[in-house]
Amino acid sequence: MPIIRIEDIAHVRFAAPDLGVMRAFLEDFGLEVFESQGRLYGRGRDGRAFLHVTEPGPARFLAVGFRAQSLSDLEALAAHEGAPIEDLDEPGGGKVVRLTDPDGYGVEVVAGQAREPVASLPTDLPRNTAMARPRVRETIRLQPAPAHVVRLGHAVLKVRDFRRSERWYKDRFGFLTSDEVEAAEGVPLGAFMRCDRGDRPTDHHTLFLAQLPGEIGLLHAAFEVANFDDLMVGHQYLKARKRQSAWGVGRHIMGSQVFDYWKDPFGNELEHWTDGDLFTAADPPQKQPMSALLSVQWGSPHPMFAGKRPPPPGLVSFVTAMLLRFKRLFRRAPERSVA
Repeated sequence: MPIIRIEDIAHVRFAAPDLGVMRAFLEDFGLEVFESQGRLYGRGRDGRAFLHVTEPGPARFLAVGFRAQSLSDLEALAAHEGAPIEDLDEPGGGKVVRLTDPDGYGVEVVAGQAREPVASLPTDLPRNTAMARPRVRETIRLQPAPAHVVRLGHAVLKVRDFRRSERWYKDRFGFLTSDEVEAAEGVPLGAFMRCDRGDRPTDHHTLFLAQLPGEIGLLHAAFEVANFDDLMVGHQYLKARKRQSAWGVGRHIMGSQVFDYWKDPFGNELEHWTDGDLFTAADPPQKQPMSALLSVQWGSPHPMFAGKRPPPPGLVSFVTAMLLRFKRLFRRAPERSVA
């Protein structure tokens, strides 16, 4: 049994040497940006106090935040970890327990934050298709503007030892595997993991852990926008502002999201997404080949496949070494099922 079952991701935290430069990008990206106590905050339209934090300092990823379901859950986590419960001296207040995961990432578990009223969003316009034509004597006219970021959906972390990190996060926060990705049969590279909300549907993934070659770090953080038109208008706006596109637009296989990835001025990758899969705790885990990780159902191929980005250094040798290591392990012990 896990110590607690978190209800969702809360925020991502970065450091950057120029808050003004970061602010301009986040506003173009569609966050509502403000400063408080020397930090830069970005919030969406879900009423949460903040989704994105930038502190002054050398550019780097600092921490991922998760929301506990209650203060009593936060107390249980603190008791298990021998960690203090602190006042969260940031917008929205509340309490926080700060942990460090096996790869040194900061993990901030929060509860009791104040919420504001949910902000208005663009209307979901009726769509005419060959099967149904509900929009009659009415046009669609979209105006250039940033996308409307609603909420933070997930984060992707590169880890040194997937099974070790998987167990750490599952034991503490109750994550369930949606899709485990294999480099070859029986050789796991990582997993898309979702919150355990029982019968309540939740995103296909809130956290993806990936054991890949190269330096560890945040691979990307993903923010849900209002709808498909909003994502496409946001894409055009960022392009007009000459922001650096990373990948998109397309539709993923695992999670099914329509996606659009961009780089902030300090190299962090942020995603706009919409129309993702929802599952309950009753849905069993699946296994997927590595080819499904960067493939698309439609849209732009990953830059690595399109010849625009070189493959990660040492990828072939990494996968070969993983294969040999896991074959030795599986000869000594029976294969374990996905938890």
